[in-house]
Amino acid sequence: MSLIMKKITKTIAIICLILGLLIIPNLVNSQETDYSKIEIQTIPVQEGIYMLTGEGGNIGVSVGNDGVFMIDSQFAPLTDKIKKALAKISKQPIRFLVNTHWHFDHVGGNENLGGSGVTIIAHENVRKRLSTEQFIAAFNRKVEPLKKEGLPLITFDNEMDFHLNNNTIHVFHVDPAHTDGDSVIHFREQNVMHTGDLYFNGMYPFIDTSSGGSITGMIAASNELLAICNPETQIIPGHGKLSNCDELNTYQTMLKMVKERVEKAIANSISKEDFIKSKPTADLDQTWGKGFLKPEQFLDIVYSDLSR
Repeated sequence: MSLIMKKITKTIAIICLILGLLIIPNLVNSQETDYSKIEIQTIPVQEGIYMLTGEGGNIGVSVGNDGVFMIDSQFAPLTDKIKKALAKISKQPIRFLVNTHWHFDHVGGNENLGGSGVTIIAHENVRKRLSTEQFIAAFNRKVEPLKKEGLPLITFDNEMDFHLNNNTIHVFHVDPAHTDGDSVIHFREQNVMHTGDLYFNGMYPFIDTSSGGSITGMIAASNELLAICNPETQIIPGHGKLSNCDELNTYQTMLKMVKERVEKAIANSISKEDFIKSKPTADLDQTWGKGFLKPEQFLDIVYSDLSR
């Protein structure tokens, strides 16, 4: 093969990789999504606590005499379906909605719910990002700000507690990890955590480096989660199936392995393109490479992150 042809082939490979990063279903919320076909599934977690799945980030719910406490809101076209699912497990109104972070597959229903009187709460960085135009570099996409009714009415810096439905619901912020506004919701008495997108169960995670995220932060956040884990803890991840601490530990181990391999490649001056082409995560891809991100997409994000 001539030198010119080799350069053309390499250029095409790079273009394909970039285009692949722009085509990430669910997170990108393609206009092709037919929400009429999306079904909301309600999964019991503990007494009075449920996980709802549909399209977008997993929703967490606490129900009881004090009302409905909701975590994340998926996409706007699903709000009515979500309300119908909630009506099957509680006759009480939705009182509070906590956003785990600012991404549109977790806050898309905010305007509908906030406009109907639900009090929205989030870390202060979430309100800042939701109230101004954002740009997600990995998707090459601008995200318009939400209307006033979709913005968090209450914000916090480090932590806050809710005392609802016979539970202490502890909400706490972690240092920048998936984004700079990530929060964890811990139902202390029920021993349940909602991690937001700090944890993608069974798949490589998307790390939004343009919003302050990093793989180092993701590993550090996992340490915080594991510190409050025990064998009976149940975990609602941002994406993926209902989980537990053993699976979270396995996920963190994977993150550490990938980080170590990328750091070694950078130290040895191996280019990103050559590193990705060598399939350095082939032993991990069968388990982790079938989710939102393909192995090449995840490695591109991590390499760019660690080489900054």
